[in-house]
Amino acid sequence: MAKLPEAQVPGLYHRRVGEILLSAVSDGFLNGSNAALQNISGDDAARMLTEAFRPTPRRGSVNTFLLRGGGRTALIDTGCGPSMQASAGQLFGNLAAAGVDPAGIDTILLTHLHPDHSNGLTGADGQALFPNAELCMHRAELAYWDDPASAARAAETGQGVPYFAAAQAQLAPYRQRLRLFEGGEVFPGVTATPLPGHTPGHSGYAVASGGETLLIWGDIVHVPEIQVPRPEVGMQFDVEPEQAIATRRRIFDMVATDRLLVAGMHLHFPGFAHLARRGDGYVLVPEAWNVAL
Repeated sequence: MAKLPEAQVPGLYHRRVGEILLSAVSDGFLNGSNAALQNISGDDAARMLTEAFRPTPRRGSVNTFLLRGGGRTALIDTGCGPSMQASAGQLFGNLAAAGVDPAGIDTILLTHLHPDHSNGLTGADGQALFPNAELCMHRAELAYWDDPASAARAAETGQGVPYFAAAQAQLAPYRQRLRLFEGGEVFPGVTATPLPGHTPGHSGYAVASGGETLLIWGDIVHVPEIQVPRPEVGMQFDVEPEQAIATRRRIFDMVATDRLLVAGMHLHFPGFAHLARRGDGYVLVPEAWNVAL
């Protein structure tokens, strides 16, 4: 009898958007407390997760997205790195399985600087893990994490105080190769879409080529089973909670109206889906697995 497998196949899924090859690259998953969910009772959150056949407390995918086209390579977000949970930090093993050397990535596009999106920028020694990449983010994002007053407000509210020291450590080796934007094209075929609220510079990325468009919406949703039917539910980590809710409602309306394909960092891997209206609310419809490229 052949030896039984002891691990899953690499967390990779490839999809073309016109001439751009977009690859979902899993960084694994994180377990978290339901207490981080805002504007919903713990009992309601547990009930909704149980009804959706999901574990409670919550468990969320951590996805990154690799873009290859025109001889260039970009990575959107870098995952959790080695310092969060053992179930995460899988990015580099999955990049290797895809035949991608981090040294060959020329652009890192960050949705924002929370550690499950940026911890993979540096190793335990503080050195850049993407030695040849330009680091790109919204101008407001850098301003927030560089602002001592923002750190002081976070200390008062108990919201992610250690995140500021982590952000500074992750930024340090990239300071000489930062590119800040406020919108517009940030990589061939990729347009930044400001989605403020979760953080001041939280950004999505619209990938367009060959008449096709996909919106990578970052952290518009953390817990799809709860926040899609109840978009008023926020997260403890939202810097501007009311703005985050307003942004989520606006993006939901746009995505459903325009029948856009979306991808998310915390949608269940590989993270591609449509959003459809159902009555007064929405339902998430995962895109069917596509064998052909």
